[in-house]
Amino acid sequence: MNVESAGKQDYLTLIAIWEASVRATHDFLAEEDLQELKPLILDQYFDVVDLMCAKNDEGEILGFCGVHDGNIEMLFVSPEARGKGVGSLLAQYAIEAQGATRVDVNEQNHQALGFYRHIGFSVTGRSPLDGQGKPYPLLHMELSEA
Repeated sequence: MNVESAGKQDYLTLIAIWEASVRATHDFLAEEDLQELKPLILDQYFDVVDLMCAKNDEGEILGFCGVHDGNIEMLFVSPEARGKGVGSLLAQYAIEAQGATRVDVNEQNHQALGFYRHIGFSVTGRSPLDGQGKPYPLLHMELSEA
């Protein structure tokens, strides 16, 4: 597996991975909220992060991660590739090469919370609303000192 920079030509693949991943892991998210987020991510959010993707040896994108100002803003893995080290590879790259030390996680996303705790992040705060002002609490996490 390789980590490579993602470009606009990859956006449709990335948004498909995002949607499949969200449907597999964010069962608390209402359908209307998902549909509201999709164009924002595709048309705005991808452009404001340092966007990297993990590709297999055949060049297929398995997951992606976006970092901005030391914060992991997005990390999503194709449901078919979950549990195969893709998320860990992307997170490690974000930390080591992109300087990421923070991440916000939906409180209801227990899998993501466990993943980030496992790789060394700790909860440092909580917000009752998500970035869109919706009632999906966020846990603010920071990389613990090694």
